[in-house]
Amino acid sequence: MSAITEKPARQGRPAVPVAPLPEHLLHGYEHFRDERLPHERERLFEMARSGQKPETMVIACCDSRVSPEVIFDCGPGEIFVVRNVANLVPPYAPDDAYHGTSAALEFAVQALKVQHIVVMGHGRCGGVHAFANKSSVALSPGDFIGKWMTLISPAAEELGEQRPDETVDAYAKRLEFQSIRTSLDNLMTFPCISTLVERGQLVLHGAYFEVATGKLHALDPDTGDFRNVIDGSAPAAIVAA
Repeated sequence: MSAITEKPARQGRPAVPVAPLPEHLLHGYEHFRDERLPHERERLFEMARSGQKPETMVIACCDSRVSPEVIFDCGPGEIFVVRNVANLVPPYAPDDAYHGTSAALEFAVQALKVQHIVVMGHGRCGGVHAFANKSSVALSPGDFIGKWMTLISPAAEELGEQRPDETVDAYAKRLEFQSIRTSLDNLMTFPCISTLVERGQLVLHGAYFEVATGKLHALDPDTGDFRNVIDGSAPAAIVAA
């Protein structure tokens, strides 16, 4: 384990213990520097000069298995990504609290002027499964995750109670899909988003990635069902709520 050194205290602030980067990250950077950077150098230089101009924003989960850049095979500057626990979009709430996801939405729509917003959920989402299992044990006194996951309550109300013959896993999967629909509804509570959608200048999308199989499903605007983007099939036992 690398030794931890302390940064000198500055401006009356206590020193912060800082350690060198983990070896696996350094090895990863070395591979990027030697293999990928030579091919991306010109593009990165241009983006450094002119700024980023992504056409699409993706709202995804923090889950380490679900990387939008990998799933959509995107290079630097192609998509603007915000990730949070369970890929939730809160409703519009202009108050004095801190709103990371809302700030990212505002920047993407107002400054970058993206043309598409994709809410992408995924299979075996820990946050959704904790909600479905009614796990209420706080991980810390702040219980930040517990408070954040209350955002999924409207989706659960829309979905209804777990069916008598339904396993918790099956119910959680339906809830994963419904929470995407609810997040899309919440996007429309933002005036800057709803106005552009109504003008046809911004398009909203729902997507779902199955970690176990690598299959990607998209929300069908006509039926409200999720369909495999390759063959059009629907996930087992998943129908519009």
